[in-house]
Amino acid sequence: MALNAMQMLRVQPSPINMLGFENRSDTDLADTASAYASAVINTDKFFVFYFSRNCSGLETYTGGRFLEISDNDLPLCTDPTAANCNKFSISLRDSATRRLCQMNLAIRGIEGHIEYGDSFTNDKHPDLRADYLLANPPFNMEDWGFSQVENDPRWRYGKPPQAGARKQKDGSVVNVDGGNANYAWIQHFIQHLNPLGMAGFVMANGSMSTSTTSELEIRINIIASDLVDCMIALPGQLFYTTQIPVCLWFLSKSKAANPELGFRNRQGKTLFIDARKMGVLIDRVHRELTGEDINQITRTYHAWRGEPGDAQRGNHKEYPYQDITGFCKSASLAEIRANNYVLTPGRYVGIEDEEDDGIPFEEKMEQLTATLSEQMKASQELDDLIRENLKGLEYDL
Repeated sequence: MALNAMQMLRVQPSPINMLGFENRSDTDLADTASAYASAVINTDKFFVFYFSRNCSGLETYTGGRFLEISDNDLPLCTDPTAANCNKFSISLRDSATRRLCQMNLAIRGIEGHIEYGDSFTNDKHPDLRADYLLANPPFNMEDWGFSQVENDPRWRYGKPPQAGARKQKDGSVVNVDGGNANYAWIQHFIQHLNPLGMAGFVMANGSMSTSTTSELEIRINIIASDLVDCMIALPGQLFYTTQIPVCLWFLSKSKAANPELGFRNRQGKTLFIDARKMGVLIDRVHRELTGEDINQITRTYHAWRGEPGDAQRGNHKEYPYQDITGFCKSASLAEIRANNYVLTPGRYVGIEDEEDDGIPFEEKMEQLTATLSEQMKASQELDDLIRENLKGLEYDL
């Protein structure tokens, strides 16, 4: 089962599992979102999905696999009388992809509001406030036009890295208009959430611990505002375009108890999950998370949030959340401050306890030293044989 950010955002009785967010009034919409998301792991294109509880809006900035949907994915919402039912808001930076999107929506009878523009320098949906946001932004992007949006209201938690000189491989120096955009993307996502909104997105691992002045300031302010709901560290080799390990961020504008959604009060707490050891190699350079891996993560997150469910999803009453050394930890803001605001799960979950094999230490050492003695003897015999062979060639050691 290939991993993508959207798969990790909720769990439902369907082939695609997602962690964290559930559109409870419209399962067809959630199924459709899963379908749109199914190929994001194989592309470097950027997606961001905006959901509301009775309709959906989708904003995708460079297009990519948005077009890979089937007729079975429709309808998008079960209430055709909803104000924005079966309507999309889409912003694209590629004119060809824009035309393809228009055609794809038209042949399926979907009304789409498709814009051509750039999400940073020309936000086409400045007033959009979503219940749910899912995204896979480009990692560590630079030269994105900081000077054009230096005083943008989106930077309420701090200005992202600014322009600067960058030395090239050939020794030349170029000036970029905007440093690493990771925290610009994060603030862009937060800006588009409503007061109860939730966001889930993929980021490079460096985003969890970067200590550059501006990025650290932004992370501190986001943590102090109690927006970080869950952090998940994933193994490397999940992507086809890069082998770097990534992480999943889950933000919530409100961690207060929400009886409608079945959430308990999580204020002042953040869940950390270390999934770096999960997954299986499907070839020499590619890894996939198994269905059980994803279920374990989703069970843990759902149980921690306290939402109702079942044995698979994690019912907080019959299957209550508990910290598991080496895998998950519910940490307080004080603990995060004590770790210098680093959000790397490994800092919090600890080291997994090794299983005791029941063999007394003295007996185990006797076995190990006997094995070592045999190996050293075999090594000496090989050394002697090599010397004899070299001597036959008139070379002495």
